[in-house]
Amino acid sequence: MKRVAIYPGSFDPPTNGHLDLIERGSKIFDELIVAILRNPEKDPLFSVNERRQMLESMTAGFENVSVDTFHGLTVDYALRVEAQAILRGIRAISDYEYELQMALMNRKLQPGLETVFMMPAAKYSYLSSRLVREVAQLGGPVECLVPELVVRKLREKMDVANKFGNADAGVSEPEARAADRAAAERKIKSRKKKS
Repeated sequence: MKRVAIYPGSFDPPTNGHLDLIERGSKIFDELIVAILRNPEKDPLFSVNERRQMLESMTAGFENVSVDTFHGLTVDYALRVEAQAILRGIRAISDYEYELQMALMNRKLQPGLETVFMMPAAKYSYLSSRLVREVAQLGGPVECLVPELVVRKLREKMDVANKFGNADAGVSEPEARAADRAAAERKIKSRKKKS
């Protein structure tokens, strides 16, 4: 029997951690489908189409990996593509608590569907798409966090955001970047205080 798994997520943007799990998952399963969740309630940095293009380019070297999009319940999508397993990455204890709840709920909804947890490579154990977005928005280096294609796409997004976000304000580019960094730092500090 062909072993098919889905690796669902938002992938906004795809990171080296995602690519690590895709590579390792492709060795375990006969077919691995990287499934981008279309969530209209979120305000993503990259469109679903942009994320799909990046992931297709990043996974082109894997013969048994494909990229798809879906909305709704993950278990319903898994049934549609005849997957037997859901691949999930766990970086920390906090991830485990959330992922365990999701795995148990998915088992309740679809008892035949297994969840396979994989630890990331140690060098990616802290890495998340949210952190990559924040570092990029602050003008920090992301080369060691994401593939080169994603680095280019992030720079394009940040350049466009800076040009359009500050064009009417009469603010120079360095001043605008400094203001953006300060605003992002305030946002991070505010999050830390809340948690």
